[in-house]
Amino acid sequence: MKQPKVVIIVQARMGATRLPGKPLRMIMGRSLLDYEMERLQRSSKADQIVVATTTAPQDKVIEDFCRSAKIPFFRGSENDVLSRYYHAAKEHNADIVVRVTGDCPLIDPNIVDSTIAHCLQHFPDYDYVSNMRKPSYPRGMDTEVFSFQAMERAFLNAKRPEEREHVTLYLYEHPNDFKLGGVEYPSDESKYRFTVDTEEDFRLVEKLITTLYPKKPNFTFEDILEQMQLHPEWFKINSHIQQKPVR
Repeated sequence: MKQPKVVIIVQARMGATRLPGKPLRMIMGRSLLDYEMERLQRSSKADQIVVATTTAPQDKVIEDFCRSAKIPFFRGSENDVLSRYYHAAKEHNADIVVRVTGDCPLIDPNIVDSTIAHCLQHFPDYDYVSNMRKPSYPRGMDTEVFSFQAMERAFLNAKRPEEREHVTLYLYEHPNDFKLGGVEYPSDESKYRFTVDTEEDFRLVEKLITTLYPKKPNFTFEDILEQMQLHPEWFKINSHIQQKPVR
């Protein structure tokens, strides 16, 4: 049995409702998406990383970034994100798809790898493995891993607009049809929020990157937690932000 090809697909677009243009917001002269790509490229379990953006004219700058950084990209439907993922995965011959959103510049490749490893260890027994279905990790460390076959079934069967917009909704809303698995952090750190969806989120991430990156570019999730404990006032910057109900 051949080793399955693992492809991280990062969805990114400029037209976010709460913080437009966020993938290319700059910190210390580099974009959030650039930081995220650098961190994901440290994954030892992924064979390829692809940015999946939209065909909207405003997302040409995402394409330009990928070309400049020599990162594979795919442009597809703006609203049917499931279709965008499906065709990106098919074009790159993915057996296992890792879904990461383009608003997670602090994502820890060790967390991504542990989620991939859990899926591979049980492949093909699990159709879907996530570190977010039972909260223990903060937003911003979100990693979902699923087989191409499972996504293809979702692509062919999902009908509701929200099932097309949210890539994995159909999978975990049909637990009798798909074998679902999860990974958890040893302690519940889900109170923190390291995704970038609002100006407040950006301010917190800016503090963490400017503090950690110059000393240790490959900083870990534990390094982030240590900074949050050293600076408890930082928690208040975005603790009031409500996550959208479905990602």
